[in-house]
Amino acid sequence: MVDVGAFVGQIFVVVLLIVIAIFVIVVIFRSIRIIPQAYSGVVERLGRYQRTLSPGLNLLVPFIDRLRPLVDMREQVVSFPPQPVITEDNLVVSIDTVVYFQVTDARAATYEIANYLSAVEQLTTTTLRNVVGGLNLEEALTSRDEINGQLRVVLDEATGKWGLRVSRVELKAIDPPHSIQDSMEKQMRAERDRRAAILTAEGSKQSQILEAEGRRQAAILGAEGDKQAAVLRAQGEAEAIQMVFHAIHAGAPDEKLLAYQYLQTLPKIAESPSSKLWIVPSELTQALQGIGEAFAGRAPVGPAPTPGADGGLAPAATPATASTPAPSGAVSEAANAAVAAAREAASAADDIASEATDHVS
Repeated sequence: MVDVGAFVGQIFVVVLLIVIAIFVIVVIFRSIRIIPQAYSGVVERLGRYQRTLSPGLNLLVPFIDRLRPLVDMREQVVSFPPQPVITEDNLVVSIDTVVYFQVTDARAATYEIANYLSAVEQLTTTTLRNVVGGLNLEEALTSRDEINGQLRVVLDEATGKWGLRVSRVELKAIDPPHSIQDSMEKQMRAERDRRAAILTAEGSKQSQILEAEGRRQAAILGAEGDKQAAVLRAQGEAEAIQMVFHAIHAGAPDEKLLAYQYLQTLPKIAESPSSKLWIVPSELTQALQGIGEAFAGRAPVGPAPTPGADGGLAPAATPATASTPAPSGAVSEAANAAVAAAREAASAADDIASEATDHVS
């Protein structure tokens, strides 16, 4: 027969061993705590702060030490809902804020403040109203950096005893009333229209100045060109006349050839379109008389002039001492040069008359 007492004793021993094993497991589980990186844990021993656990493996006294919820030591970003703020000129604006803060002391963040997130939000709202309340709307819209700096200084000083460090405070948006927004848009539109009109007027002014300067430069250059052309034409005519003068004196033409060439040149002068009135010169009768005497085989009345040593016409010598006539080839070349000079003179007269007509018209 099975002994009942021994069996019960064995069951009791087994149960006791199981209980002891469960107790040991629970003790080990409650004694060992693993803290993740960037987190801290506050340990209370018998309800009183004992120490702060660092990341890694930590040992606690089971049933005596208690670990509070872990505290995040990373920098946190909290965006608060829009807050109505009254400016100095009695306008209600809605301002959104963003606060960047970091827990630097887990013990202070646990015991110095009940809920540090709510505390930071309320402190930001009140500080924002104090700062913006001393500014008008235009200063509030254009002084965001100054407002951010003042908020950060106040929040950092107030949250220092809570184990927090406020690194930055940013204003997300400043929304004035809709009526003020419409007025501001109209003002900006008018300002832009004014700037556009000023720029258009400045451009038109510069364009007119440049056009006038261009016309002035063109007139100056045209006058310089006309001057140079007139000087060159005058120099060319002077050189042509000088060459004809030397050619005539070098050829030593007699009176009969000069009279003949004179009669041939007169119709060329008369053909010029600028000749409205043509007066017959008095030398025409002497030229005709010389031509007639030449055809009649008689000698000329007066001695023909000969070129002097200084380039002028000197009185001719007497028949007994007259010099030998020049060859006919030289005389013909001189005569042709004289005709060409006369034609150039007629052409120059036409050009001068045409220019005079153009200036008059």
